[in-house]
Amino acid sequence: MVWIRTIAEGDAEGELKSAYNKVGTARGTVANVFKAQSLDPRSLEAHLGLYLSLMFGQGPLSRKQREMIAVVVSAENECGYCVAHHSDALSNYVKNEAWVSELVKNRGSAPLEPKEKAIVNHATLLARNPHRITEQDVEILRREGLSDEEVLQLTEIAAYFNFANCLVHGLGVDLEGGQVSYKY
Repeated sequence: MVWIRTIAEGDAEGELKSAYNKVGTARGTVANVFKAQSLDPRSLEAHLGLYLSLMFGQGPLSRKQREMIAVVVSAENECGYCVAHHSDALSNYVKNEAWVSELVKNRGSAPLEPKEKAIVNHATLLARNPHRITEQDVEILRREGLSDEEVLQLTEIAAYFNFANCLVHGLGVDLEGGQVSYKY
């Protein structure tokens, strides 16, 4: 469910039909968060492009690290929709649902390697208080072995998920097919 009017896949024409086709080709299905943008196909296409670039494109962070950022930012923002999607994706990389659950519920005490802990702490800060980030925070990341390219990608992914979480919350996006959003 979405709180505004949306255009169903079968009713899409022109730019929207093209955008839906791109989403469906890239993801296998059109997620509700993308359908929520059906009234603005150009924004939908830009959103999809950014998502695919950040989460699946070339970059220094591993897919596991990218999904960790997605989960942590979404959990911090209490976005059950994104936590459900991305904790499932993260589980594909770590094969340990208890570990993923601990990351969602107790980020500070989750069993993480030092570099992962630095990524999670920084992602949490970006979700919670981005205005409080200082150069010293970036230096902490560097001391844990992150390159400037990794810091950039970490920041971009955290910013993207703040955007996606706002879309979900602001438009009342529910999970697909009657699935239940992550509960805290």
